[in-house]
Amino acid sequence: MILFRLLCGLVPFVAFASASSGDRSPPFQQCLSNCVSRACTEANGTNGSPNLPLILRLTRWTCTDDCKYQCMHILTDIALHEQVRAQNQGLYSHSGTRVHQYYGKWPFWRFAGMQEPASVVFSLLNMAVHIAGMKKIAKEIPKHFHMRTLYLVWSGLAVNAWVWSSVFHTRDTPATEILDYFSAGLVILYSLFFTVVRLFHLRPVAATSRPSITYKLWAMSCGLMYLGHISYLTLLPRFDYTYNMAANLIVGLIHNALWLLYPWSSIRLFPGRDKHYRPSFSLQPALFVLLTTLATSLELFDFPPWYRTVDAHALWHLATVPIAPLWYDFLVKDALDQGWRPLKM
Repeated sequence: MILFRLLCGLVPFVAFASASSGDRSPPFQQCLSNCVSRACTEANGTNGSPNLPLILRLTRWTCTDDCKYQCMHILTDIALHEQVRAQNQGLYSHSGTRVHQYYGKWPFWRFAGMQEPASVVFSLLNMAVHIAGMKKIAKEIPKHFHMRTLYLVWSGLAVNAWVWSSVFHTRDTPATEILDYFSAGLVILYSLFFTVVRLFHLRPVAATSRPSITYKLWAMSCGLMYLGHISYLTLLPRFDYTYNMAANLIVGLIHNALWLLYPWSSIRLFPGRDKHYRPSFSLQPALFVLLTTLATSLELFDFPPWYRTVDAHALWHLATVPIAPLWYDFLVKDALDQGWRPLKM
């Protein structure tokens, strides 16, 4: 339920641009040209990595990449200095002294080759939380419970998504970007898949029963939707960020809307119980939808990173860390609820 990666889609639109105000500026272009001609030898070409530290070469930094990084921070230093001087003089700093984005990203201090170290750390924390959640499901939900396998698969996909999130924030390349977006999209769609299966009882509760035709058709439909999604994005000459955002957003909103049905008597939650039966924790899904929405809303407050380390996107990743365990707790409670007992007798 926690659509922690929904929004790869909701990253501020400017982050999807191939160029930003900073890298388009004449001072940056002049600095970059001087740096490349001075530091990047002709023998290695502008894509080589001569004299770079080992950690930068291991994380696939090139000489040109390093020049972009150095020029970005030189100009950011100048902008911040001018801002301080203007404030001390009681003046408003003009647009030329504001902190700019470069190639769709704010200027971050790198660490051990990582472009956005805070987002990397927070992504790894989310990964650890989902690993713990997977272990919780495996340990506490009985093996015969019909949704257990689907929950474990979802946990594995979530772990995979956070792995690629950490890789992407370590080094933003076309390959890591695609892997990040595709793994996130898979988690979002699979979340909708198991939500429909759980709420509308598409998977038989009895372990000896065969999956229904409806379940097979729904599984096939989701599989085809995902294949169509990644095929469309892969075959295009240029990645369609707008479509990717819209697709993830629509699927995520449907997923959240379905879980809002859990507290209400509009659907039968447990096949062997009255339609109006609701467990004591029935409001938890609505709470999680609210918390997830609030966490995602941090993306709306786009601002230059504090100390060139933590920005709104990193805070969003941090905010999802404590939410995921609450969702795993709900899945376990739902699986163990007495509402299933009549079917086991």
